[in-house]
Amino acid sequence: MGKRATMTDIANHAGVSQATVSLVLNEVENARVGAATRQRVLEAADALGYRKTQRLHRSPTGARVIGLLIDDVTTTPFAAQFIEGARDEAALHDCIVAVFCTRRDEALEEAALDLLAATQLQGVVYAALVTQGVTPPERLKAIPTISLNCHDGERRFPAVLPGDVAGAFAATEALLKAGHRRIAHLAGESWMEAARDRELGYRRALASWDVPVDPDLILAGGFTVTGGRDLTAQLLALPEPPTALFCFNDRMAVGACDAIRNRGLRVPDDLSVMGYDDEDLVRYLQPPLSSVVLPHDEMARWAVGALFDGAVIKAERPVRMKMDCPLALRQSIAPPRALARGDVGPSVGS
Repeated sequence: MGKRATMTDIANHAGVSQATVSLVLNEVENARVGAATRQRVLEAADALGYRKTQRLHRSPTGARVIGLLIDDVTTTPFAAQFIEGARDEAALHDCIVAVFCTRRDEALEEAALDLLAATQLQGVVYAALVTQGVTPPERLKAIPTISLNCHDGERRFPAVLPGDVAGAFAATEALLKAGHRRIAHLAGESWMEAARDRELGYRRALASWDVPVDPDLILAGGFTVTGGRDLTAQLLALPEPPTALFCFNDRMAVGACDAIRNRGLRVPDDLSVMGYDDEDLVRYLQPPLSSVVLPHDEMARWAVGALFDGAVIKAERPVRMKMDCPLALRQSIAPPRALARGDVGPSVGS
C-alpha cells in the first residue's frame, strides 16, 4: 500500500494553503473559501486518493499527540476557538490534542512537557490568548514547535499571528468609503501589541486617503465597555465631534453605542461605529455592529497543520504567518449626515 496522501500533498497539488485545505476537508461552516477554490481542493483530494478517516474512535492510548500550551483561557472569549481549531485539524492527521493552561508559569510548562514526553509527541503549539512577544521554554528547541498568536524575540519558532495592521486599515477604510473624514479611534492600552498595530492601520488608512490625523480624535483608556463609554462621551463633547468611531475592540464599541444613545443620538444616523474581534454578541445589537473578524480558529488550524509540514518546521528562517482579518460589515455604518441629506459623495462599498 502506498503512502497515504496528506493535507500538505493536497495543498501543493491544488496550489492553496494548508489552512484552506483543512477548512474544505473538515467542512467548516461559514469558511471564507470560494466555490472554485473549494472545488479545486476536493478534486485534488480525489486525484491523490485522499480519504478522511476517523481513526480515533479506537482507544487513544497509542495515538500521536499534539501539546497545546496556552497561557490563559479567561482574558478573552477566544480560547475555545483556539482549542477547537487545533483539535479539528489534529483529527485530520489522526492525532489528539492535549491542552495545558500554564499561565506562562515555568514550573507548569515544565510539568506539561514532562507529561507530553511520555506520549507519541508530534509537536507543540505554544499559544498566547493576547498577541504578544514570549520566551518559550528552552526544551522546545528540541521539539517541533509552532507559536500561536505570539512570537519569540529570537525568531526561533514559526509563528502565526493575526494581520491586525491590515485589518485596522480595512476597518478605517470602510468608514472612509462611506464618506467620513472625522474618524475617531478608541485605542487599546499601549502595552498591547494589538493596540499598537490597530492604531497603525488606522493611521495608514487615513494617510492613504490624504486625511490628516487629528490627535484629539485618538483616545486610549482601556479595552472595556466602560472605557468605550467614557471615551466616547469625551469625543462627543468636542466643539467638532467625529462622525465615525473605529474602536480597538467590540467591547469598547458597545460602550461607545451606549454613550451615543445617552446623548440622544442614534447609530448609524448620527455616528457610525466599527468594532474589532467580531464577538458573537455584536450581530445581535441594535443595529448589528460592523466589526473585524479575528481568525482564531484558522490560526490554530494553521499552527497544527504546520507541524506536519517539513518545509515550515525545517526552514532556516522560521515562517511568520500573518492571517487575514476580514471585515464583517453590518448596519452600524452609514454616510455622515451631510451626505445623507443628498450632498454628492461616496457610499458604503464604493
